[in-house]
Amino acid sequence: MNSRLDFVGSPIAAKLLKHILSAGKVVNDSALPAATQELVALRVSQINGCSVCVDMHTKEAAHRGETSVRLNLVAAWREATVFTDAERAALELAEQGTRVADAAGGVTDEAWANAAKHYDEDQLAALVSLVAIMNTVNRLNIITQQPAGAYQPGQHG
Repeated sequence: MNSRLDFVGSPIAAKLLKHILSAGKVVNDSALPAATQELVALRVSQINGCSVCVDMHTKEAAHRGETSVRLNLVAAWREATVFTDAERAALELAEQGTRVADAAGGVTDEAWANAAKHYDEDQLAALVSLVAIMNTVNRLNIITQQPAGAYQPGQHG
């Protein structure tokens, strides 16, 4: 598959990508646990069918020490026993925040309250921001048919 748009070659796309990556750095530098960030990024990308992001976040998580068992079970996290209650709350919020068209009402009060039991306000802000950023990046990659499979850990800084 060939991409429809070169994000580096297009001045507008490159500028947009620079700002998105800058927003992502705010989340990366937050107190939201790095493992949770990768699990959420992976789950959002799975839901959206963004192969390049699934590739990237699977490889980044593995590079940072995440186990293959946990990575393989992200798609079925509800039935899996390998995630903490906090991770499960983050994955639930991420799913509901991603499936807004399907979930008639977005994130439920119950899902929000569950996440708030495990994360402070800054961590919740980072979690919500991560879900929004991932949904944006997923859509950019899907619309422009960015190919997957060649990502190397650390490639984007």
